[in-house]
Amino acid sequence: MSESQLLRTFVALPLSSEVLARVADIQRGLQRRCPEYSVKWVKPESIHLTLFFLGEITQARVEPVKAAMAAVARNVAPFTFDVQGVGVFPDSRRPRVIWVGLNDPGGALALLHRAVNEALAQVGFTPETRSFSPHLTLGRVQRRAQPDVLHRIGKAVSQAEVGHLGQEHALDLVLFRSILKPAGAEYSRLATFGLKSMI
Repeated sequence: MSESQLLRTFVALPLSSEVLARVADIQRGLQRRCPEYSVKWVKPESIHLTLFFLGEITQARVEPVKAAMAAVARNVAPFTFDVQGVGVFPDSRRPRVIWVGLNDPGGALALLHRAVNEALAQVGFTPETRSFSPHLTLGRVQRRAQPDVLHRIGKAVSQAEVGHLGQEHALDLVLFRSILKPAGAEYSRLATFGLKSMI
């Protein structure tokens, strides 16, 4: 890999295969209810909790990012959160993103997000200013979708009965590389950092 090659990268928490299987079931149900070709669905194996999208960075910036994330992982203990419910951003009248919700009653996800944000700011990345709304993206509505299609999508999601899908254990922080392809983005791990790891 040349030093000048840009890598599209992000920091995320991966999910267990058990929770992903349940999320995939919900996604398939919504696919049947939404108008065909109206939503670009995320491949189930690619669903994760994004904590920070770094964008395209040079190879030279990868090592400082790794060092920053290793420092975060050393200071955050493993924790659990609940996966439950579905919804859309920004609202059911104008759905653009379809998601599965995450419940973080102890605030551990928010604290981890803040720690990642602050650590990356120290190595030159602009801090995120939007409020953190932890979720798993199931699909993105096509930008040219007509109002009647948007209405049907919003209705399909609001009528979906999705309860508790499982408890997820946050054990690792991962720096992913994303390669955009016609069939959808493909992700590979550049580095994995065990929470509370002293390595």
